[in-house]
Amino acid sequence: MTRTIIRVTGPDTSKFLQGQVTNDLRRLPDDGILYAAMLTPQGKYLADFFLVAEGDDILIDVASCVGNDLFKRLTMYKLRADVALDRVEMPVSRGTGPAPQGALPDPRHPALGWRLYGQALPDDGTDWDALRVAHCVPEAGVELQPGDGFILEAGLDRLNGVDFRKGCYVGQEVTARMQHKTELRKGLTRVAITGSAPPGTEIMAGDRPAGVLHTQSGDRAIAYLRFDRAKDTLHAGTATVNWPAPDQAA
Repeated sequence: MTRTIIRVTGPDTSKFLQGQVTNDLRRLPDDGILYAAMLTPQGKYLADFFLVAEGDDILIDVASCVGNDLFKRLTMYKLRADVALDRVEMPVSRGTGPAPQGALPDPRHPALGWRLYGQALPDDGTDWDALRVAHCVPEAGVELQPGDGFILEAGLDRLNGVDFRKGCYVGQEVTARMQHKTELRKGLTRVAITGSAPPGTEIMAGDRPAGVLHTQSGDRAIAYLRFDRAKDTLHAGTATVNWPAPDQAA
């Protein structure tokens, strides 16, 4: 787990971030940690991250593969806001066993355990890919790619990463319109898989593209599907894919 930590300081910190991210910063003093994302003006995904209260400052805990671009984007948007952005060296630990003192619960799903800032703890042996697949939790650089796709298709609302009542932020109008649709036509979901195929393998419904295979764990995987084409048995390379998985509803 390679993470970048950005510390945001200054009197306009909360106001500045409130206008950029998908969750409501007013919850942060009570919750201590929030999950959120930053979007393009067209509503597409740029980065997802945790926001962590540290006194009057806010830490942004983001995957390093999107951390540099997030830092540049925030710097571009701050304009006259009285804030400072700094990358800081800080260890981040996580686990699913008993939470150590000072740890915060992962806000996406109770099964994802806890996160601890400022202390490096040994790996507790958790199979994070298995957990992500079981709960369809996307990861930056794998299921989530900057500029490619919308956060509701990725399920970030289900993972407590979107507040639909907070008001304006970059990309909010597109997200709100998608929320009011009766149903999504495509998105990330959990599938059953027989055999295996590398992440990124195209899923085919006969001779028609139906999606892309992502993280696999055992006989389950995360896939991006066009739901209207996922009615019969699908194939990803030599693997057979079925949706919905037998233990889930469509």
